[in-house]
Amino acid sequence: KALSNLIEQQIRLTDHISDEGCLCKSAARAQQIKFSNSLDECHEILSSEGIVSLSHYAVPILLSGRTLGVLNIYFREMPFEKGNVEDFLLSVAHNLAGIIGRKLAQEENVKLSSQLLQAQKMEAIGTLAGGIAHDFNNLLMGILGYTSIMLLKTESTHPFYEKLKIIEQQVESGSELTRQLLGFARGGKYEVKSVDINSLVTKSSDIFGRTKKDITIHRKLQEDLYPVEADRGQIEQVLMNLYVNAWQAMPSGGSFYIETQNTFLDKQRCLASNAAPGAFVKISLTDSGVGMDIETQKRIFEPFFTTKLIGKGTGLGLASAYGIIKNHGGIINVYSEKGHGTTFNVYLPASTAAAVEMRPPEETLLRGDETILVVDDEPINIEALEELLEELGYKALTARSGAEAIEVYKQHPAGIDLVILDMIMPEINGKETLIKLMEIDKDVTVLLSSGFSINGEAKAILNLGCRGFIQKPFKPEELTRKIRDALERRDS
Repeated sequence: KALSNLIEQQIRLTDHISDEGCLCKSAARAQQIKFSNSLDECHEILSSEGIVSLSHYAVPILLSGRTLGVLNIYFREMPFEKGNVEDFLLSVAHNLAGIIGRKLAQEENVKLSSQLLQAQKMEAIGTLAGGIAHDFNNLLMGILGYTSIMLLKTESTHPFYEKLKIIEQQVESGSELTRQLLGFARGGKYEVKSVDINSLVTKSSDIFGRTKKDITIHRKLQEDLYPVEADRGQIEQVLMNLYVNAWQAMPSGGSFYIETQNTFLDKQRCLASNAAPGAFVKISLTDSGVGMDIETQKRIFEPFFTTKLIGKGTGLGLASAYGIIKNHGGIINVYSEKGHGTTFNVYLPASTAAAVEMRPPEETLLRGDETILVVDDEPINIEALEELLEELGYKALTARSGAEAIEVYKQHPAGIDLVILDMIMPEINGKETLIKLMEIDKDVTVLLSSGFSINGEAKAILNLGCRGFIQKPFKPEELTRKIRDALERRDS
């Protein structure tokens, strides 16, 4: 009991084991008790006054095959037989391992609980942000629709032509903001294909490096990197947001390190993020900038949170990066210390499919003479699309609800070539409308439209038999390309 009390009073913790050739290092490496009949000069004891010689035991504290630490015990003289002493000390070390193990488990539980609460908060904010973005995209659709019509009817020499182009550009800027909001809200992916992350990192960082010459970029890209199933444009957006964040953290220039590697995450690592365990591609981005404190790190992925001055940033860059990576089944986290830079780690689930190169779409107006039924519950969208389609040579029919669309289609069962169908409508939504239309005509050709992107609901509707998807707000060039693609798929 006296020895136990002595141990209780003399315990001191350290975060590492000495690299010097001391007795406790030997015990830790061997995971066995070690004994010396003299004082180890590498260690201090609280009081050695009047002691000429000490016996020194180094006892490893083991838990599940892992060395948690080493218990150093010094004896002025042996209290009992050496074998009994070792048995007793091993018992003490075993009890300490249990105490430390429980403490570590408690700390891990607290950490996981905090991560889960943060994830739930972000999910709630994301739901709100997604709804706002969807409604705002519908507003932008009306503005862009009528602007496009006016541009089609206005000569480039007209004094209002350039002003109309400015309005169009401003709408596109607003659309980019909602795109970032939808990214944070996990509002879906747009066009998912197998992507070569090394190629994407190389191209995007080259572009970034040409504009930020005061930053030295170092790349370490693993050969034979797994491909990932992803929306190339969204992952590129994530990378550019992280590049810009690094640049802003290094106002006087510095070094930026980008590394890719194949890795495996087990169930424990994926628990708080709801990602599925398995093989991942890891992208690490480290800057030599000013770093950030713990409180900033806790809020860094929240929308509209920014450390910049008013007017200098929207606070959406990292929020959209968070949402996009989560929506791809991945993980993004941050580690930083004030004055010592920041590291963002991005994990994307690996794929077995071969990577596909992307080609930019054609930006030309493709006219036609087919009959198109436009279904949307927003009157301004209906009116703008009807006039735009007729300006491009199409015959347009309109319906302001799912029920009305079903009735119109019944009246023209063989005369409608394509239906542009809004996904979110009151009473009868897009999915229910599509099912009813397919009951009338199993070969109905439908182009799905929404202020959201391709999320879970849109993907389910597409799988029912839609010929394509277009996100609001869209320009005439994109609309006509999607129309021609849908009709070609119908005829093929």
